[in-house]
Amino acid sequence: MSVRVKVCGITRREDAVSAVKAGVDAIGFVFWPQSPRYINIDSAYSIACQIPSFVTVVGVYVDPDVSWVEQTIKAVKLNLLQFHGNESPEFCAQFAVPYIKAIRMKEDTDLLQYAQQYKAAKGLLVDTYTPGIPGGTGHTFDWGLIPQQLPLPLILSGGLNPQNVSNAIRETRPWAVDVSSGVEVSKGIKNEEKIFAFMQGVKR
Repeated sequence: MSVRVKVCGITRREDAVSAVKAGVDAIGFVFWPQSPRYINIDSAYSIACQIPSFVTVVGVYVDPDVSWVEQTIKAVKLNLLQFHGNESPEFCAQFAVPYIKAIRMKEDTDLLQYAQQYKAAKGLLVDTYTPGIPGGTGHTFDWGLIPQQLPLPLILSGGLNPQNVSNAIRETRPWAVDVSSGVEVSKGIKNEEKIFAFMQGVKR
């Protein structure tokens, strides 16, 4: 079974086009204003209009207001929501769009418990824990902390790049991988060659 790929933190139309051309399954817009990869609604809508069918458009949030999530869903026509903060299962599930929940891994993180808690989610996105930074750190974590059998699809994130993604997939057997900083030249600015190299690593 092929591993799905999401490129997150898209801020420019040309980067979205490059990602689609490379064969990604999803692109992510960060709607958390404190992020260096934050994108406003108008820009996200403009880019989303260029995305062809069968490529998922994901909105990424960190402890947002309900009204902000609803506003972005309506304006950008999002297909999937990704919550990176301390959102409760009830909060995540209240919208008319499916969601995935990001979990930042520590040595004592119980992913099986999270999978039970967020059982309505379409997957668990497992990321690197860095104090005060919800994601996009560019650092990996110990993949051995991930249980062999999760009841929800595993989306691997955290420090993935063209050099390590093949090994990451071999070790964790995820449903999907999520990359941001690993295909960038600077925060929010993607590189087409890196995106294509990342996709080759996934296929290997």
